[in-house]
Amino acid sequence: IADRQEGIGVCGWILVSLSFLLVLITFPISIWACVKVVREYERAVVFRLGRILSKKAKGPGMILVLPCTDTFIRVDLRTVTCKIPPQEILTRDAVTAQVDGVVHYKIHSAVSAVANVTDVHSATLLLAQTALRNVLGTQSLAQLLAGREEIAHNIQATLSSATEQWGVKVARVEIKDIRIPMAMQRAMAAEAEAARETRAKVVAAEGEMNASKALQQASMALAESPAGLQLRYLQTLTTVAAQNNSTIVFPLPINMYGSLGQKSTGG
Repeated sequence: IADRQEGIGVCGWILVSLSFLLVLITFPISIWACVKVVREYERAVVFRLGRILSKKAKGPGMILVLPCTDTFIRVDLRTVTCKIPPQEILTRDAVTAQVDGVVHYKIHSAVSAVANVTDVHSATLLLAQTALRNVLGTQSLAQLLAGREEIAHNIQATLSSATEQWGVKVARVEIKDIRIPMAMQRAMAAEAEAARETRAKVVAAEGEMNASKALQQASMALAESPAGLQLRYLQTLTTVAAQNNSTIVFPLPINMYGSLGQKSTGG
């Protein structure tokens, strides 16, 4: 609609001339009704006899609107944050979930937003809900939980391609919350707990195996040096005595008693 090149016709120019003449006759009183102020973040789409006056919206600043023939619509160009209501979806692996999100968008063409769609904000919200359901319906539950960023980018691309003709640019889409049934939550928790227990048992078994290998190597090293075995024994006794005050039985080798008996007999 914004690209039409048709004029307003002879009758239209006559009406515009009469309106302009009325402004001159009632000047300066009429200037208060003709001059409009458009804010920095707004644009004004002016209609003259029902037709869009220019391909580009007017503003910011002061604009001139003729009485009786001109009307205008203000369009806000600021970023709009739109909350997507919770949508109940069925994932690819037949799991029911409720997903909601947030869409950030802004109008970059005020003329297209006014001329090409009835209510641009309502249309964008409804399209975001539909895109959310369509994209999430092709994903499994695991992909839905692990790939939120990728899913959000897919939804954003879908919305951007559809809202381009409305003069809307989708800046960002975020998946806010994913809710699954309580029974599924308990099943996933049990599965995660079983996986953690399995990993714990594997780690404990690997630790026991490494400890047994280390003890085997230590026993081989001590077997080669009897004096080292005695030193290790004394070190163990010192450690035990430092930790707990108790009676320590210090065994002596039998061969020492034999050597002492022979010395006594010889003396």
